[in-house]
Amino acid sequence: MKRYLLLYLAALTIPLFLAFNIRQSNRYIALKQEIRRLEEVQADWVESNKRLIAGIALLSSPERIEHIAQNELGLNKIKPEDVLQIKIEGGRHDF
Repeated sequence: MKRYLLLYLAALTIPLFLAFNIRQSNRYIALKQEIRRLEEVQADWVESNKRLIAGIALLSSPERIEHIAQNELGLNKIKPEDVLQIKIEGGRHDF
């Protein structure tokens, strides 16, 4: 009787282990595909960030800003001798 019970349990557990193994394999494959997709998204973001950083560097260059200030806004550089500096000495100021 015990022998049949053990045989019966083995006959039930082997398919359960196989089903569990198949489930784990499918889950592994799905997670691997998700990781691949997320890595592609991350690579796209990195490329986008590189382009944005390059654009910021280009747009914030001193030469470009000076060109816009002079040609589009009509601004000119001030000469150092035209700058008036005021020094306030003393500890307390009432404004």
